[in-house]
Amino acid sequence: MGADLEFFFDPVCPWAWITSRWVVDVAEQREYEVDWRFISLWILNENTTKEWYTPQYRAGHYLGHQGLRIGDAIRLGESDTSSVGHWYTTVGTALHVGAQREQARADSLAWYGALLETAGFDASYLDAADDESHDQHIRSDTELALSRAGNDVGTPILTFHPGIETESSFFGPVISKAPTGVEALELWDAVEKLATMSGMAELKRSNRLAPDFT
Repeated sequence: MGADLEFFFDPVCPWAWITSRWVVDVAEQREYEVDWRFISLWILNENTTKEWYTPQYRAGHYLGHQGLRIGDAIRLGESDTSSVGHWYTTVGTALHVGAQREQARADSLAWYGALLETAGFDASYLDAADDESHDQHIRSDTELALSRAGNDVGTPILTFHPGIETESSFFGPVISKAPTGVEALELWDAVEKLATMSGMAELKRSNRLAPDFT
């Protein structure tokens, strides 16, 4: 039996991180299986020339792309299908909850090396950080996610019921704080219902709150 949800993430996106914690809470409560897949903001913006996309912004996206390359090496090297999710949790906890963005940018290889050790992964996975051979799979995942949800979206992209007749994908939900317990299940049921309704395309309002990682 396949996964209940496919979650396409870039580890540097704070909104994807918050949504992922909601998904983890629901998955634990309902014993759902989540397939953690890749979408690279570095790839999505490779042709962006707008003024807001500064070299520093681009470098931040490359930091995330390095994390995805390591994640792809873990996908290939580990027999446990939850290993990519474990890696994402390790990176996201350090980057967002631990507010280690500056340390990560200062020396990404040392930072990722320390996280691999903390998470119990083989240190050799660090070699993937600048290994372009992983980009083919990451690009393929990125293109798949966009083919499902549209080209004018970001992260995260979720696919409910992947591989079966009721499969449906969308960008989001973008939430400022991850709900837990009963509230998490209520949000899941509501979002799943909307995502799988025939003809449902978009529901949106401007974000009003800063991300809350607590």
